Amino acid sequence: MSGSWVAKELCDAGIKTLLLERGPDVVHLQDYPTAAWQPWDSPHRNEIAYEVRMKNKIAGKCYAFKDATSHFFVEDDHHPYIQEAPFDWIRGYQVGGKSLLWARQVQRWSNYDFEGPKRDGFAVDWPIRYNDLADWYTHVEHFIGVSGNKDGLDGVPDGDFLPAMAANCVEEHLMKVVKENYEDRHIIKARCAHITEVRDIHRQQGRGQCQHRMLCERGCPFGGYFSANSSTLPWAKRTGNLTLRPHSVVHSVIYNDTLKKATGIKVIDSESKEEMVFEADLIFLNAGTLNTNLILLNSKSERFPEGLGNDHGLLGKFIAFHNYRPQVEAICDDFQDQREKGRSIASAYMPRFANFYRQEEEFIRGYAAGISSRKILNNNIEGVGQKLLDNLLQVDYSGPWAVRAHMMGETIPKETNFISLEPDQKDQWGIPLLNIKVDYDKNDQKMMDHFHKEFTDLFEKAGFKDIKTVDDKRLPGNDIHEMGGVRMGRDPMTSLLNKWNQMHLCKNVYVTDGACMTSTATQNPSLTYMAIAARAANYAAENY
Repeated sequence: MSGSWVAKELCDAGIKTLLLERGPDVVHLQDYPTAAWQPWDSPHRNEIAYEVRMKNKIAGKCYAFKDATSHFFVEDDHHPYIQEAPFDWIRGYQVGGKSLLWARQVQRWSNYDFEGPKRDGFAVDWPIRYNDLADWYTHVEHFIGVSGNKDGLDGVPDGDFLPAMAANCVEEHLMKVVKENYEDRHIIKARCAHITEVRDIHRQQGRGQCQHRMLCERGCPFGGYFSANSSTLPWAKRTGNLTLRPHSVVHSVIYNDTLKKATGIKVIDSESKEEMVFEADLIFLNAGTLNTNLILLNSKSERFPEGLGNDHGLLGKFIAFHNYRPQVEAICDDFQDQREKGRSIASAYMPRFANFYRQEEEFIRGYAAGISSRKILNNNIEGVGQKLLDNLLQVDYSGPWAVRAHMMGETIPKETNFISLEPDQKDQWGIPLLNIKVDYDKNDQKMMDHFHKEFTDLFEKAGFKDIKTVDDKRLPGNDIHEMGGVRMGRDPMTSLLNKWNQMHLCKNVYVTDGACMTSTATQNPSLTYMAIAARAANYAAENY
């Protein structure tokens, strides 16, 4: 996702660009084999076969891992890793990466998010603020297509939006309840990267309007949601400046001690195992947070024996993620005479409110929440043959609504959450295995307790019944929002990247994926990755 934005911006600037991908190519329209599948086209109605699920106990935990999408996931035995603490590493090794699989939720960060570490002293101060990214958020939103409302909220600034998807009756009810009962919080319709109104910039990309098929993770033949495959990569290719090389596992960055800069990349062909070197003046790492850390840790030289730029032992440390464990579920008996028309990609969304303007709670930072609601359908499955068919066609829409809120909590970057290389174990390409030690802490538990209490209170005020609090005990990593390890900062003694995402100690190497993040905020991070990547690529092009 972020790497394709770097490629697009560099190619638009006229710079010859080599894009390396460790997995196979996925060409828009051509390589979406299940995009038009009907349920009966899958042997198990899109459920994963038992033997496949048993072989993929990590990937199989992802909500999007289905029969029609499993080919876009890394199978558990393909690229093993060491779990010093239990961690679910969800990966997509193909051109486009997880931009084919993401949830497409794109709330902007606010100045309060960038100022968070400075206010409470956890992590280091970000070297940028919202104003540094505001125009780049707009730049990205205009190109990818984002539906949303102008809500006028400090916590999730407004952007360049297409028409928002409509709220259903339960969401509208909750919005009213919140407005009447709380001064410090709001519920909005989530902003999402779907084209709800086709602009000229989308026509230029060959993309069309979202059809609300809810089959997004298979690859969208309409280009209705943003993926690198349908948008940024074809755009970059049309400039004539892009060379794409799939099946290229990056081993390390090559540092020249005499020239005091990086001169290229060592690559292992994933199929032939052939080693090769590609030279370049500028190097951007966008391998995904943990793999970007792995590459830099493995980039050893006489000058940097512990990894590129790692003079102070910071590389791979202060990994953070989002906490999705707690949920609150309930039944809404109202609106039984109403139902949704069509399918909505965007749920309701409550931006962070706890500890936002000031520290108020026992825990540090805060959380946002997604809120979904659906009509419970009562189907008659009695009978055999024609009688069964007749009963199934008579759907009873008169039932209640199921409502669910889930937390997206900010975890604190800690030195005890880190990744390292295993010195004696290597993968099939001869690269040391990654060892991951990342876990929850007491701050996370306090935040979860607060979420359960506050959303139970909200659901009671809304008149919901059968309210239940849930902790699904998911492992770190299952949220797929791991960040950090090569964090940005002002001081080379406490960070690895400057405000332009350059390595402090190797200025022609840039890191513009989740590894660069100093803290996690509470918003889905992909929009911020893309804005940071576009900004850094343009800075590099201007100073090339």
